Amino acid sequence: MQKILLFIFLTINSICIAQDLYDLETIQTIEINFTESNWDQLLDNEKAGEDGYILAQSVSINGELFDSVGVKYKGNSTYNRNQTKNPFHIELDTYKEHDYEGFKDIKLSNVAKDPSFLREVLSYQILRQYMDAPLSNFANVYVNGALIGLYSNSEAISKTFLDSHFGSKNNTFVKCNPPEGAGPQSNDFPNLVYLGEDSTNYYNAYEIKSDYGWEELINLCDSLENYTSEIENILDVDRVLWMLAFNNAVVNLDSYIGAFAQNYYLYKDDFNRFIPIVWDLNESFGRFSMTGSGNLNSTTQKQQMSYLLNENDSDFPLVQKLLSVPMYKRMYLAHFKTILLENFENDAYLTTAQALQTTINEAVEADENKLFTYNNFIDNLTTDINSGGGPGGGNTPGISNLMDGRNNYLLGLSDFTQTEPSIDNITFSSTSPIIAETITIAASITNADIAYLSYRIDEEVPFNKIEMFDDGLHNDGDANDGVFAIDFEVENAFTQYYIYAENGNAGMFSPKRAEYEFYNFTATTTNNMVGDIVINEFMTDNNSTVFDQNEEFDDWIELYNNTNAAISLDGYFLSDDADDLMQWQFPDGTNIAANEYLIVWADDDTDQTGLHANFKLSSTAESIFLTNPIEVIIDEVSYVNSTTDFSFARSPNGTGNFTTLAPTFNANNDEPTNVSETGFNNLLIKAYPNPTQNYFNLEVGTFEKEVVIYNLDGKIFYANKVTNNTLIDVSGWNAGMYLIKVNNVLRKVVVE
Repeated sequence: MQKILLFIFLTINSICIAQDLYDLETIQTIEINFTESNWDQLLDNEKAGEDGYILAQSVSINGELFDSVGVKYKGNSTYNRNQTKNPFHIELDTYKEHDYEGFKDIKLSNVAKDPSFLREVLSYQILRQYMDAPLSNFANVYVNGALIGLYSNSEAISKTFLDSHFGSKNNTFVKCNPPEGAGPQSNDFPNLVYLGEDSTNYYNAYEIKSDYGWEELINLCDSLENYTSEIENILDVDRVLWMLAFNNAVVNLDSYIGAFAQNYYLYKDDFNRFIPIVWDLNESFGRFSMTGSGNLNSTTQKQQMSYLLNENDSDFPLVQKLLSVPMYKRMYLAHFKTILLENFENDAYLTTAQALQTTINEAVEADENKLFTYNNFIDNLTTDINSGGGPGGGNTPGISNLMDGRNNYLLGLSDFTQTEPSIDNITFSSTSPIIAETITIAASITNADIAYLSYRIDEEVPFNKIEMFDDGLHNDGDANDGVFAIDFEVENAFTQYYIYAENGNAGMFSPKRAEYEFYNFTATTTNNMVGDIVINEFMTDNNSTVFDQNEEFDDWIELYNNTNAAISLDGYFLSDDADDLMQWQFPDGTNIAANEYLIVWADDDTDQTGLHANFKLSSTAESIFLTNPIEVIIDEVSYVNSTTDFSFARSPNGTGNFTTLAPTFNANNDEPTNVSETGFNNLLIKAYPNPTQNYFNLEVGTFEKEVVIYNLDGKIFYANKVTNNTLIDVSGWNAGMYLIKVNNVLRKVVVE
């Protein structure tokens, strides 16, 4: 790896780090200001009516001020017009295009059901280890200068969330909560029971958050009911199994597995599979008691709640139908056991809970509107609390009392003590695989009847599953020797994979958090050495030197191939972030010819035609990284203090150190335009008439210059050395825009 430091910082005056809205160690400060003194009444009235937003004059988040913001009360059972501390939904972009650190919706829960204050934040912290789930922490909320109290602050399941986690946001999106609220008064539950083809049968149980989706939702319900064997085509079964296992493990009954079968979302990804997203965990750890078939009235009953709750109940098809498939059931039990071992058997959850309790201790004590006492807060981490009637009333198990007992009970049951497979020593027949090469992937697997390799070659794409063998016929050694293997054709520079194995009683994943976590390996098209391809030149402040095909003067990076053979850039990456070396991948099929140059526009305009990276270059200080498909940095350059319309370039070309030069865009750095004449010649170069039909006159000044004229596809129509001026005949050219490159200055001419 070649690393060149252009300049060295000797002093650092100050570093300003933006506060993370969901930092677990920091209580956020959110201040809402209304012009009206009767703001509470206005919010109550809107909640009782259209449930829309009212205009807040401003909202401040950790000192950053936003004017004209939408605010409303949210929640069903946690909202009460007679209490001071109600839950808020702040929508920063209701009236103006505001966002804070990319977040537009702020969901603030008033902890009305939780004496510990910890349930929601702690539960999300556990869940995020196994599936995509909201970030969550705490915030002090003020209105018109008065402290309302300490709230849990959880990331909204919005289109922003969808886009950041699943790479799309406009597909079918369903909120699985009754629009009018769930409760004993209703029999409309979002349990995915098939109710026929009439969409009106589903209106009272689900809320479509996208422009369409009823037909897709009904198809999902129909498939669960009648076509379970094909369900993986339209449902991310693995994430559903994680969701069911999590809800059961932490006794989160105000969820799909409880009486109202609610508090989750479904999003249909670009591969036509519905993905479940868990929401609203304020009553986890046994705060809610209704199972759908009865109530769990004591902590002991909740400790010993069936890990297969509703397994035989047709009102819960996600449980009934999926767990009726033996492999799915074994996968579910494997996920369930992983949750227990990684969080409760080792007391990791308690360590996290104690740290959170310490963080918010003073804020809880200062919260004069909390619905429980300070002593309740201190005690409920370990001890059951009976807080009587009201919105926060009833028996609330101590979190550790519940979970220590539940963990011990479950891990003593036969389904959790069965001998399970072990998966070790995953090996590859080639340590440096090449794309299109067939390699053997093997693993030592004991106590297994069958094993599968699941793989994919792109993020978010569903995993493909192929069987591995221990039969002596698949490069696995001797038959029945405990080595399972499969021949695998490498299709892409990056492959993500995991292994699942099972016997008649238990299953095992490697890694244990699969599919959410996985292994990966990289491949390359060639074994290019460091120095074969280099960052040869780059410009970080392009004001007027050269423009792209959209006539924009953007930053650019020039690569150079030092070899006598073309090199494929499939699987290569450019980045300006040392923590994200795979920031921008070259499109498949990109090549750099022998001893030639390649330009990448660093303009964060990936929608434009051509090579446009998803980052821009700082004119102050930054690093640029070129990484090959096997995750080796093959070139790196750091710089500070660039000059407008001058580039950093290697001299000698392709091999030398970097220096500041007049730009030699897409050309040899050893033949630069004379710096003293660059700006002057920019003014002298003229093309007229423009637009033209038959010819145009090109003036280039008194020095001889290399002139190349090409169209936007890169086809060259004219190349010559010119002094003073010359007449260019375009009568045979197609209509369109052409680029005139004079040395390394660009002009455009339009042929009509």
